Amino acid sequence: MARTDAIVLGAGMVGVSAALHLAKRGLAVAIVDRGGPGEETSYGNAGIIEGNTYFPYPFPNTVSALLKIALKQAPEANYHLSYLPKLAPWLFAYLRHSTPEAMLDFAQTMRPLFAASITEHEKLMRESGSERYLRTNGWLKIYRTTAAFDSAKPDLDAIAAAGLAFEPLDLNGSLALEPGLSPVFERGIFWPQAASVSNPLAVTRAYVELFKSLGGVSLTGDARSLHRSDGRWRVDTSEGPVDAPTVVVALGPWAPDVLEPLNIRLPLEVKRGYHLHFSAEGNKGLNRPVLDAEVGYAVVPMEQGLRLTTGAEFASRDAKPTPVQFDRVLPKARALFPLGKPLEAEPWMGRRPCFPDSKPVIGPAPGQSGLWLDYGHAHWGLTLGPVSGRLIAEMITGEVPFTDPAPYSAGRFAS
Repeated sequence: MARTDAIVLGAGMVGVSAALHLAKRGLAVAIVDRGGPGEETSYGNAGIIEGNTYFPYPFPNTVSALLKIALKQAPEANYHLSYLPKLAPWLFAYLRHSTPEAMLDFAQTMRPLFAASITEHEKLMRESGSERYLRTNGWLKIYRTTAAFDSAKPDLDAIAAAGLAFEPLDLNGSLALEPGLSPVFERGIFWPQAASVSNPLAVTRAYVELFKSLGGVSLTGDARSLHRSDGRWRVDTSEGPVDAPTVVVALGPWAPDVLEPLNIRLPLEVKRGYHLHFSAEGNKGLNRPVLDAEVGYAVVPMEQGLRLTTGAEFASRDAKPTPVQFDRVLPKARALFPLGKPLEAEPWMGRRPCFPDSKPVIGPAPGQSGLWLDYGHAHWGLTLGPVSGRLIAEMITGEVPFTDPAPYSAGRFAS
């Protein structure tokens, strides 16, 4: 092949964005993935670009919530009992990072990324001609009881103090935004500083085409073949071996398969999730994503249909799918909105790559010259892909980063 300055392993939103930002800075870049762009975790998300995010998803902090999860009665969470011994150290670390102090640290250190997330997507959408997939009308979170809404007040006060906009709504206000909903809830919160996309896969593919127009190449290959050769990084592809002085690992939940043979072990686990598309009964529709706060699912209007997404499942990354959460949430979802027939035979399963502090790793790999990391974006891979790509491209090319990258360093996990 012709000269290659950088290899990006992973063709999801995070990897494609990193490759695109490097190509925009004049580097000759090759993306390598075993599948097509955007066909794994980036395909199945709720499509929300969460510019409004302030706090992460914390570990449950009440006995009743923990008991419901333990008894597998919580629709928002499921787990495989056989996996808990391996998962336990990560869960304890997750618990430590769910204190008020840790939540505030997340809010402050991640705010620069979330604040720039919509702007960075808008730039790439204009350049790639994919603006038609973008909705800038926010999203709606509904609360079935006023008590649940009131319990969110401390977080909302902190969010308001940080200057983020939201609008508390009563039932009528919520129905004015989404008249297709049934009045089975009492309160809502409208988040205007957010956007969403109607086809995450199409957006990722549009970014790939923009990348190719800048001279980038997208190759099929096995990221696990990564190794050093004559002082450069080399990976095997269907077009033959490709080597470069710089490689970015943006493999999400599959990053450990490449990094652990290089003696890089970071505390990554996966939160598995499922979605299924439905038709809508009658002529009702949704204008924006709707999240049911207490039950733990979202209904999102997509080009493929109405996408019903579930919460988190804690299990081995490669274990057989167990979409039992659909049985728990579907009656509630149908009571809220008239979902019609499912449009696929089986739910799709994705894997969210999560560190216990809910922050991604963006920056150089420890002890490996020319190796860079850009993964672990948890629930926010779509949201943070372009802004993470910009940040790591600035670091690789020696630009002054638009924000301090230290909070996202792999070094924070050094023992």
